[in-house]
Amino acid sequence: MPSTSIDHAFTARSATGAAGDPTYAGVLSFMRRRLTKAVDGTDVTVWGVPFDASVSNRPGTRFGPQALRRASAIFDNDPQFPFARDLFETMRVVDYGDCLLDYRLPETAHATIRAEAADILAKTGFLLTLGGDHSITFPLLQAHVVRHGKLSLVQFDAHQDTWPVATGGDGNPRVDHGSFVKAAVDAGLIDPATSIQVGIRTHAPEDCGAAIIDGEAVEDMTSAAIAEAILTRTAGAATYLSFDIDCLDVAFAPGTGTPVAGGPSSAKMLAVLRRLADLRLVGADVVEVSPPYDHADMTAVAGATIAMYVLGLLAQKHGG
Repeated sequence: MPSTSIDHAFTARSATGAAGDPTYAGVLSFMRRRLTKAVDGTDVTVWGVPFDASVSNRPGTRFGPQALRRASAIFDNDPQFPFARDLFETMRVVDYGDCLLDYRLPETAHATIRAEAADILAKTGFLLTLGGDHSITFPLLQAHVVRHGKLSLVQFDAHQDTWPVATGGDGNPRVDHGSFVKAAVDAGLIDPATSIQVGIRTHAPEDCGAAIIDGEAVEDMTSAAIAEAILTRTAGAATYLSFDIDCLDVAFAPGTGTPVAGGPSSAKMLAVLRRLADLRLVGADVVEVSPPYDHADMTAVAGATIAMYVLGLLAQKHGG
């Protein structure tokens, strides 16, 4: 064991280094990272956004960040597969905890998410967000654009999320988890000409110009070909990656609000992510994990692994 202490989330003295907690015990943070609000100078900050007030089907993703942290404890302190390295040997990663949202005033959530994300991004190198429903990607994109300019979007999803954006009672856009892409394109946050959606297997009124690799194409293509299509489409542009867990088939991710059959396996999508080392990644989220519909933490484990792969890609570039 790397350490004789337990509760590494509290006892860690730095943002680097592996933990020594047993997988079945200890205070939970994402991959046992130190829990702290002091993120100045860190390479990556992991942050939870427990919000599900804009779902169109089954609620429950407010419990997603907790489930993803719990599932991440299964990653022991050996080098993480397939990156063959301790991701935290030199890469400074902390867990910021969750965004505090007023459940009585859900209409204020996006402004709160945007403001807190912007504050974190001003201090850390990279923000990895655990959702939460997919509407949270809209304020996250708003915060990232302030730092990086217009972005390319790589979206793993069963849905295009390009439904029309309604107007709320205050005259502002009413963005839900099925319309955030349309809202982001309309607001000039993402460039559809360099954006791509992977795993789509539902219809929407429009595609907003993003390239689509639908569910049938994903089935026919190799993981290497899918990754190459993503890299070609983004063409080296600053890219935000959003992984809606319902991209995976229901057999691999039953715990989600709007499940769609006919999707890919977790193994195939992880193999795609593994091949995105050349992606110019500036931000990412994993969303729509809904524990009330999960079984044996299957969905949470898949989501936590996807988030770990994002950290793995960053560790490769960081050299640690």
